[in-house]
Amino acid sequence: MAWLARSSKVHEPHSLALRPPARDAGGMARPLAIGDPAPDLAFTTHEGRRISLPDFRGKQAVVVFFYPRDNTPICTTEACAFRDAYDDFVREGCVVIGVSSDSDASHRTFAGSHHLPYLLVADVDGSVRQAFGVPKTMAIFPGRVTYVIDRDGFVRHVFNSQWQGEKHVEESLRIVRELSRTNHG
Repeated sequence: MAWLARSSKVHEPHSLALRPPARDAGGMARPLAIGDPAPDLAFTTHEGRRISLPDFRGKQAVVVFFYPRDNTPICTTEACAFRDAYDDFVREGCVVIGVSSDSDASHRTFAGSHHLPYLLVADVDGSVRQAFGVPKTMAIFPGRVTYVIDRDGFVRHVFNSQWQGEKHVEESLRIVRELSRTNHG
């Protein structure tokens, strides 16, 4: 299953995207590559707050992690690992956003049950997942992919592993720390 734990690069169009998606020679949306601009998305969090990725541009790095479902074993482990490392992300000047297809109500319950301090986004129609080009695992399951976006709005790291939820946190925190050193060095 080593093929499930590799870094990849991903992106497709989104109805809320302000910047058009990258296209291949045939005009098809292509996966977002490291170094490409992140999609300019706007969404509402589980707290009812309206945010957009451009809101953070020039100010903070952003980690966007996609997970399949609230309250499932690996997803809960991953969400709690992000919670446990949250202060480290904040210290490095980073915003953390979790995305799944669950409803806002489910996210509020999930966040409350596990004391999750970061933002959760309900992607019920799959449009945010599509905008990032998150692949399905085995063509069936919603993928588990984490993106690190730098302060300038460019994707600097993509980690794709369905089974290693905690590794998403380790990988993204490592990159966020590298970015923070670059910005302060």
